[in-house]
Formats: sequence, C-alpha cells, structure tokens
Amino acid sequence: MNKKLVAMVVIGLLVVSTGSYFVLTRQTGESNEITLHGNVDIREVELAFRQPGRLAKLYFDEGATVKQGQLLAELDAKPYDEALAVAKANCALAEADLNKVRHGSREQEIAQADAAVRQATAALAEAEQNFTRQKALAESDAASERTLDAARSARDQARAALASAQQGLGLRREGSRKEDVAAAEARFAAAQAQLAQAETALADTRLVAPSDGLISVRVREAGSMVSNASSIYTLSLQDPVYVRAYVSGPQLTHVRPGSAVTVTADGTSERFKGTIGFISPKTEFTPKSVETTELRIDLVYRVRVVLQGSAHALRQGMPVSVTVDEAGR
Repeated sequence: MNKKLVAMVVIGLLVVSTGSYFVLTRQTGESNEITLHGNVDIREVELAFRQPGRLAKLYFDEGATVKQGQLLAELDAKPYDEALAVAKANCALAEADLNKVRHGSREQEIAQADAAVRQATAALAEAEQNFTRQKALAESDAASERTLDAARSARDQARAALASAQQGLGLRREGSRKEDVAAAEARFAAAQAQLAQAETALADTRLVAPSDGLISVRVREAGSMVSNASSIYTLSLQDPVYVRAYVSGPQLTHVRPGSAVTVTADGTSERFKGTIGFISPKTEFTPKSVETTELRIDLVYRVRVVLQGSAHALRQGMPVSVTVDEAGR
C-alpha cells in the first residue's frame, strides 16, 4: 500500500513539473516578430504650369492613372507662338549684323575708297602746279599776293583731302574694329538667349506628368485663367508607397534600415511586403493617429517603410500594422 502511494506521488510530481516546464517555456519564450503601428503616407505632387494663360484643354479626370511624360493639360499657346516669332526675327537680325561686322568692307567699297585716293592725288598735283606757277608770277610782280594766297590754300586743302581719302581706304581694308565685333557678338548672344526663353515658354504651355501616378484632384476647368504656379491637378505617386510608423526605444535595437517587413491594413487580409528605409535620429511623442494605448505616452522614433510594387489597395492616412521579421535581418 505504501509502495502504491509513493508511486502515485512521484507520478503527480512529474505531471506538475512537466506542466510547469511548458508554462514557463511559453512565458519566457521570445517572439521573432515586432509589430509597429502607423499610417499610409502616399506622396502627392501639385502640378502647375510655369507660365500664366488661359487653360485650353484638360485630358484627364479624377481617378485616372497616368504615365510619366503623358500630356495632361494645355494652355492657349497663341501668345507664346507670337512671342517666339518675334524672338526668331530679332535673332536673325542680330546674326546678320554680326556677319556684316565680321566680314568687313565689300570689294566694291574698297575699290571706291581707292578711287577716291586717286582722285585726291590728282587734285593735289594740280593744286601744287597752280601754286608753283602763282608763286613764280608773284616773284615777278605778275600776280598779286591774294592770288598766291588762294593757290596756297587750294594746295593745302588738296593735301588734306588726300590724307582723308588715304585714311578711308585704310579703314576699308582693315575692316571692323575688335570692339565692334565683340559688341555685335554680345547682341547676337542676347538675341539667342531671348529665343531660348521664348521656346521654353512655349513648351511650358504643355503640362506633362512628372512620373507615374493617379489623378486624385482636378482643380481647374478649361477656360479658366491661371497664373504661373496655380495648381491644376494633384498627382498621387503610387509606386513606391510609404508607411509612417513609430518604434519605441526598447524596440529600436531590433529594427534597422533594410529590415524586411509585412504590412497589413485594417479591414483587409491582404499583406504587403516592404523594407524599412529610414529611422529618424530624433525622438517625438507618439501621434494621436497611432491607436495603441501603451504607446500613447511614450517617446518614439519615426520609421519610414517603403512598399515597392502594387500596393494600390492602400489609401492615404489608412492605419496599418507593420510586422518586422527579426530573423530576416
């Protein structure tokens, strides 16, 4: 009887010990996962023209998916077409003036200046002869002093006329001054810059999508007068999608940039794969949008989760849970 009692006591102790072992194991065992809480943070772009004008056409409505480079809207381009025509004409005029200065005098102009030199030379020779004759006559009292002075003046004028003609021929042969060429080049460069501005302004009458995305807001309608930087569309960038989550101080040692995560949204069983791309170096109070009571009063670090690919089921501000797989680090 005593042996049976001892055996029952031993068996009971073994059962209790085994149960305690499993309970203790479950209580002290550590999970390989950390769950963070946050919200979907879809980035948006306010699309606008760089030029003012009348809105002529809009090609998409809210909810439309667009591709990078796709034409979204256009302004009335007539004023910009006219400005471009004026800029082209001014550029052509400046280029013609520059070529004229660079090429210098034409052959006919040089020949004309050379003929003027020859004519002035002949006139000087005649004036020299007349002065010599009048001087001889004056010495023999056959001519008056007045006549001699007139001959001397005519000779001096002929000399000056010859010098002037020779200078003109030299200028024709030398061509334009370097300063004149530099000034013409500067005017041509300014005209080219104005032409480039006019071309850019005309191109800016077409609004194209800067990246793939979804039209979330259509702000204006055709016929509206818009200023530069007036918002026309709001474009939601669907790839990548970001999640703004928060991690507490004790959890920070288990979460690193590049860690693989799984994101789940409230009300859906769909899971989205992503990675942690950024952890803020500064603490902040847990925002009210994070609905976890135990974190409400704690200081936390902001974490940015990047979801590549098709995460279009997620919407801006949607509360989500982020599961970090420590074993995958």
